[in-house]
Amino acid sequence: MSLPRSSALRALTAAAALLALSAAAAAAFSPGADSELTFVLPAGHTECFYQSAARNGTMEVEYQVIAGAGMDVDFSIISPHGVQLVSEFRRSDGVHMVEPTEEGDYQFCFDNSFSRFSEKMVFFEVILESSANDAGADDEWAGLGEPENLLEYKLEDIRESMDSVHRHLERSRQMQTVLRAFEARDRNLLEDNLWRVSFWSCTSLMVMLVVAFTQVYTVRRLFDDKRRISS
Repeated sequence: MSLPRSSALRALTAAAALLALSAAAAAAFSPGADSELTFVLPAGHTECFYQSAARNGTMEVEYQVIAGAGMDVDFSIISPHGVQLVSEFRRSDGVHMVEPTEEGDYQFCFDNSFSRFSEKMVFFEVILESSANDAGADDEWAGLGEPENLLEYKLEDIRESMDSVHRHLERSRQMQTVLRAFEARDRNLLEDNLWRVSFWSCTSLMVMLVVAFTQVYTVRRLFDDKRRISS
């Protein structure tokens, strides 16, 4: 028993639409160019990192000092042409947006040369959004055909919903990463404060014990008269 020509064509069109939507969903949720790193910056040293960017995109850079005395560091961003875009001194955190970006490698430098003894633990994250990728996604969706040829599915609405879900999930992941960095910094501060409180408490206790024994010994010496009384 064979299906009518219109039914077969409709079934093939539906299958093609499902395959196209699956491919678009896989592309939408594929790993992007965003990067994050936590590293130890030794005392008296400077560390620089490089990130490639496309033309006319956006780049967001966020950093936090999560451990180390003073919880501060110098930070700078240098463009591919050697122009210093951002320069900060003795900051514990910061968020910077570069828009539009130039094509090439951007340089991020963390400077701890002002500290001679204390190393710092630094977390930073780079979020890239390229206009070229968005244009390519538009072309892919545009090539799927008109909405009426896909069994009355509104591809534009589906695309907007998927893009919105993808953006919210990506933002949620970024916020969770930032919150973990804040949690690590707070935990390091608490542990450092706990060590200081414990050390000075023990020191105060020892001083109090020494003072108490000294007072007892001094009072006993005052009333201890070893001179003999002759009759």
